[in-house]
Amino acid sequence: MLTRDKSFYRSFLKLTVTLMLEQAVILSVNLADNVMLGNYSETSLAGVAAVNQIQFVLQQMVYSVGSIMIVLGSQYWGKGAKEVVPRLSSIAMRLALGVSAVMFVIMSLMPYGVLGLFTDDAAIAEEGVRYLRIMRFSYFPFAITAIFLNTVRIAEKVKIALQVSVVALVLNCGINFLLIAGRFGAPELGVQGAAVGTLTARCVECVLVALYVFKKDPHIGMKLRDYLHFDTALVKDFLKVGIPMFITAFLWGANNALQTMILGHLEDGAMAAYSISSTIFLLLKAAAVGACSAGSIIVGKAIGAGDMDKVKSYTRTLQLLFIGIGILLGISLFAIRMPLLSFYNVSETTRAMAETFILIQCVIICTMSYQMPVNAGIIRGGGDTRYTMILDLVSIWGIVIPLSLLAAFVWELSPVVVVIFLNADQVFKCIPAAIYVNTWRWIKKLTRDA
Repeated sequence: MLTRDKSFYRSFLKLTVTLMLEQAVILSVNLADNVMLGNYSETSLAGVAAVNQIQFVLQQMVYSVGSIMIVLGSQYWGKGAKEVVPRLSSIAMRLALGVSAVMFVIMSLMPYGVLGLFTDDAAIAEEGVRYLRIMRFSYFPFAITAIFLNTVRIAEKVKIALQVSVVALVLNCGINFLLIAGRFGAPELGVQGAAVGTLTARCVECVLVALYVFKKDPHIGMKLRDYLHFDTALVKDFLKVGIPMFITAFLWGANNALQTMILGHLEDGAMAAYSISSTIFLLLKAAAVGACSAGSIIVGKAIGAGDMDKVKSYTRTLQLLFIGIGILLGISLFAIRMPLLSFYNVSETTRAMAETFILIQCVIICTMSYQMPVNAGIIRGGGDTRYTMILDLVSIWGIVIPLSLLAAFVWELSPVVVVIFLNADQVFKCIPAAIYVNTWRWIKKLTRDA
């Protein structure tokens, strides 16, 4: 039976729309870099696209740490043990900064070696390294901002994320406009100008969010001393719940990086075309990501409160909402593909390939909008974090990646067919999602007495 709880629909709508807009604005920063660099130089665009795969791996690992905190924190919040949330945030902050430090060291010591995995074109790699030398400094403010925002998200306070993201977008676009092509007397820095814009935006985001968390947010009551606290029992819970999620995030980030590696070694223009289509796709995917986060928070709180009937009715309702969101996104992507492609100053071959990739993604976004919020939202938010890890290990690394490598380098099929193989898991993962979520075996209480 579907829920008739009006507070559920209000909460879902508020969380989904705000988180969707936040994600869309964040991704618009990358879109701004892509569009402006696409009009400046196709080589610069491809170089930044390669670096963005490295950024994606980092983002997935940091976001996974934040998601672990949300899975545990939502149940404690639903239980009424709100004082546990700052302790969870302290653990998450240490882990996120640790991940950022490791990535910073790797990118500082071997930038050419890492970028060489994504492209064998020396000019593209050189542009990527010029961008990376500045962008690596954004890892730390990004990690701090992500953990702060996930902390307040547990209390369903999501407007601050949208507000600071808008400020970051405006700032990034303004600096890009001045520095990429050298307008109004500013130096022409190309990819370095785009990196300066993004780094500045990340730093401003971090400062604004920190001021909100410590000065203005009354709901969680964070204090700086909370980040000096170390709770051994909670650390054990965090790692027990989180290790499968962290592995899943790393595998997902590595999967996307490997996709770019495969496309980067195919015919000319394939990587630039995929960068264009993926940026547009990711922009609309923000709605599914918002729904995924909303589902995780809502289900986690219901489990923490111990109301299993409500958990089941919420779950059935969420599944129908996810299907509707997917259909709407697929239609929207198809409708806006040509106007968005017109912004890019690339060759006709690259433009045509990008359009074909977008048509494939019109189907992919429909199925992904169901399976991702169910698998990574409801099931993982309900406490079963091992399920998603196993599903990704089997589907992506056991099926999708091996077939894609064969299609690209053994069978030597076209980039279009390779892209279909690379995204196939977004379709067939709907089946285990629909089966497992309705068995209710994923409902697990993770809290202990605070």
